[in-house]
Amino acid sequence: MSSCLDAAGVTPDGAAWLASAGTYPRSTLAFWEERPDAPVVLPCGSVFDVVSTPAMFGRRMLDRLWDDGPGSGPVAVFRGRMLLFAAPGTAQRLPSLLGWEEFGRTENIPPLLCHGNGDAVTVPAPAGAPAPAPAGSRWLVAPDTPHPWLPGPEILLWAAVRAARAAVRISIFPPADHDAKVYDVSRRR
Repeated sequence: MSSCLDAAGVTPDGAAWLASAGTYPRSTLAFWEERPDAPVVLPCGSVFDVVSTPAMFGRRMLDRLWDDGPGSGPVAVFRGRMLLFAAPGTAQRLPSLLGWEEFGRTENIPPLLCHGNGDAVTVPAPAGAPAPAPAGSRWLVAPDTPHPWLPGPEILLWAAVRAARAAVRISIFPPADHDAKVYDVSRRR
């Protein structure tokens, strides 16, 4: 697992990128200078989209992205959900791709909340959150550049399908019959 999954906080360039999503970026940056530990609500759709997943499934997706794929863009945890920052347009396209995916490979994927144009999300504070983090929010992969790489819908579909496959255990042995009568034959001659 990459060491970037233990990010402490957002860099100044990353904060400027996040703030650029809002109507008044300078006001957002000024607010964060006063209160670097405060989460902020930012609009989606122009600078980034956000795919919100249940925390455990999101962690499996993140593992697939970093272990077997191209990595991820910024990722945060907020109130028990994982927020995967994605390329604009992902929120509109990903649900269609999930519905179209062949062979029923999406049946083990929990509902993903896709936030795009017209939506807004609460992002964790740019400063590294003190323990325990307020409302359980923190950055796992903090934005650190003025233009971070953001995965598109195809990459997130790939990660979701592989995360779902990893969650399903397949065995060549039939399931145990818990109602079967078991006899101790170790003392027989």
